[in-house]
Amino acid sequence: MKRTDKELLAKGIKSFLITALVMFTAPTVLYQAFKNQDNILFWPVLVLGILLAIYAIYLGFKSVNLVMEAVFGKKNK
Repeated sequence: MKRTDKELLAKGIKSFLITALVMFTAPTVLYQAFKNQDNILFWPVLVLGILLAIYAIYLGFKSVNLVMEAVFGKKNK
C-alpha cells in the first residue's frame, strides 16, 4: 500500500492557502476598478484584477494536482 507524501501534501496545502488569498484579492481589485471608472488608473487596475483572477484559477488547478499527487502518487502513462 502506497503512503502519502507528507512534504508534497504540505506544499499543496500551502498552495491552497495562497490560492484562497488570491481568490479574495482578485474580486476586490475588480470591484475597486469598476467603482472608479472615471479614474485614470481604471484600465491598469482592471487588467491587474483580470490577471489575478486568471492566476487564481491556475493556482487552484495546480493545488488540486499537488494534493492528488501527494495522496495517490504520480500518474503512470
